[in-house]
Amino acid sequence: MGLTAIVLGSAAGGGFPQWNCNCDVCRLAWAGDPRVRARTQASLAVSADRKRWTLLNASPDLRLQIQSTPALQPRDGKEGNKRGSPIDAVVLTGAEIDQTAGLLSLRERSPFTLMATAATLAAVAGNPMFGALAPDVVRRRAISPGERFAIGEGLTAELFMVPGKVPLYLEGETPATAEETAANVGVEISDGRSRLAYVPGAAAMTPALRERLTRADAILFDGTLFTDDEMIRAGLGEKTGRRMGHMPLDGPDGSIAALDGLSARRIFVHINNTNPILVDGSPQRQRVNAAGWEVAQDGMEISL
Repeated sequence: MGLTAIVLGSAAGGGFPQWNCNCDVCRLAWAGDPRVRARTQASLAVSADRKRWTLLNASPDLRLQIQSTPALQPRDGKEGNKRGSPIDAVVLTGAEIDQTAGLLSLRERSPFTLMATAATLAAVAGNPMFGALAPDVVRRRAISPGERFAIGEGLTAELFMVPGKVPLYLEGETPATAEETAANVGVEISDGRSRLAYVPGAAAMTPALRERLTRADAILFDGTLFTDDEMIRAGLGEKTGRRMGHMPLDGPDGSIAALDGLSARRIFVHINNTNPILVDGSPQRQRVNAAGWEVAQDGMEISL
């Protein structure tokens, strides 16, 4: 049937509108402005047969995302068991809260495989709450960057290192924010004919990363902030986007310029609540559309 991806959530951590935010963009959402639509925190579901699904990250909004996505809703299990799920596996790109908290919504003893780098699995194991994922039901498998592995029926995947940083709760006083380590990875999914790359967090573009993305048919890429100082100018923090591990969209060293000329379908995901590309018709939305980019929304389906 080919590779199918469903955008379960397209917002950055906190979702859109963020529960405690009245910035210019969130204010539109709270007021019901039709130019914006609510978004849950970033996650993707992929399948080759629409029967067995793999989640890329498990956001805190996972239960709502399943409720909104019929393909992921329960099915009878084996031997008449009334509990069963088409979710076959979860692949993590890191151990941030907005990438892992949804695992706790999958704790009711339905089997699946949790796959991530050893560094990410160690961060998950270090939190005793995740012990609720019973080891006799949820198998944990460490994947090395560059290793090809099978997911679902008819798909293979590969993790690849992306410039970024460790999770916020593991930062020291002077964290490195653009290192290529196993703490922050992208995922390449293939059905043997088509390739999809999912990169929800990237602090910089390297020649190796761009080269990999040139081989993809569809790219879902970090769209957190439009400008690097967006949060500072909005009066919502003291950190730049790059300090948070996210390169901006705009500017000579932003993602629009860095990925210019690629033939793949290009879609921004993991969009922060302050980012004006969330507003239909805004100058920033027009700018990304003119550059050949789409802006992800929850429920968007991509077929390759």
